[in-house]
Amino acid sequence: MQKKYLTIYDDLVKKIQTNVWSESTLLPSENELTMMYETSRETIRKALNLLSQNGYIHKIRGKGSVVIDRNKFDFPVSGISSFKELAESLELNSETVVERLDYVKKDHTVRSKLGVSGRDQVWQVDRIRKIDVEKVILDKDYFNEKHVPMPAKEVCEDSIYDYVERELGLTIGFAKKEIVVEEPTDEDRELLDLTGFTNVVVIKSLVYLADTSLFQYTESRHRPDKFRFVDFARRVKNG
Repeated sequence: MQKKYLTIYDDLVKKIQTNVWSESTLLPSENELTMMYETSRETIRKALNLLSQNGYIHKIRGKGSVVIDRNKFDFPVSGISSFKELAESLELNSETVVERLDYVKKDHTVRSKLGVSGRDQVWQVDRIRKIDVEKVILDKDYFNEKHVPMPAKEVCEDSIYDYVERELGLTIGFAKKEIVVEEPTDEDRELLDLTGFTNVVVIKSLVYLADTSLFQYTESRHRPDKFRFVDFARRVKNG
C-alpha cells in the first residue's frame, strides 16, 4: 500500500498539471491542506517537500508554496553563446538593460583573474536580462581592453560577441566554466526580481580567443526558477 504522503503528492501533481492551481498561484496553506486531506501536518510537509524537490513548487518564506513554471528554459552549459543568440533560439520575449559600462579600478580583483597588470585596462559591463518583463539574470562581464576595446552602450544592449567577431574580426575559442549556488548579494536583490528567493545560480566563465588569449571573465547570476542548465556528455571507455 502506498504511503499517504505519496498519495497526496500524486493528487497535488494532478491538480497542478490540470491547472486547478496554475503557475504563480499559491497552494492552500499547510493547515488547509491538512483539513482537505484529513491527515497530519507532518504528512502534508512530506508531500510539499517532494513537490519542491521535483520542481512543482517554490517555498517562499512568509507566503507559502507557489506553483512554478515547469517549462524552464534550457541554457546549455558547455557551449559559448551570447544571450541574444540564446534568446532568439528559445524564442524568448527578452530585453537587455545596460546598468553599468565603465573601466574598473586598478586594485579590482578581476584584473588578476584576467592576468592583467601594469597600465593595461579592464572594462566592465553589467547587464540586466529581462524575460517576459521579469528581471531574472544579471550578467557581469569584464574584458581585457588590450583584446577587446570598450564599445558603445548600444553594442552592449545588442551583442558584444557580434562586435568581437564581426567588427574586431576575432575568433572566440573556448571557455572554462564553474557553476555555483550562492546567496543573493545586495546588488542582486536591488537589480533582479528576487522577492522570496534565497539563492541565485551563478555561472562563472573565463573565455579565451582561438589563439588562447584570455579576454573575458563573466559572472552570470540567474534566478533559479526560470532555467535548467543542460549539457551533453559522451562516454569514453578506458583502455
